[in-house]
Amino acid sequence: MPTYYKTIDSPIGFLILCSDEKSLLSISFDGEVLDPGFEFPEIMSDAHQQLNEYFSGKRHNFDLALHPQGTDFQHKVWEQVALVKYGSTRSYVEIARDLGSENFSRAVGMANGRNPLPIVIPCHRIIGNNGKLTGYAGGLDRKRWLLIHELNHAENSGEIKFDNNL
Repeated sequence: MPTYYKTIDSPIGFLILCSDEKSLLSISFDGEVLDPGFEFPEIMSDAHQQLNEYFSGKRHNFDLALHPQGTDFQHKVWEQVALVKYGSTRSYVEIARDLGSENFSRAVGMANGRNPLPIVIPCHRIIGNNGKLTGYAGGLDRKRWLLIHELNHAENSGEIKFDNNL
């Protein structure tokens, strides 16, 4: 099955979307601007539209076919991360507890860092137990931007609690 790449501009820089014919596979930061000069599958148009709606504050949940590649444990972490509501944060330890043990918190952090679909699987909503912004593939400035963006657009933003100082 062919793989497609599309560059989109966003308030946090260029994003490279990758898909197959039916599912979004990954979103990457800071990639090269690509102009493949061919038609994209519908999933690319849907992803582009939904990301634009997210960045404008109109979309709080994504409705896309996703096919992230990862281990069984990574998929379990990403499933938990996907449950964190727009305008909310959770800690790595809380996700680890949901998976059965606080001892998993480091493994949760590693899996979160390997999330191939940032923003859509909202790994930016996962923070340190002390409220600190830690680790984000797109950089902590993007993580902070995304959290503040959600704080400004959430109906009940009292659930976002993080230390805005690096």
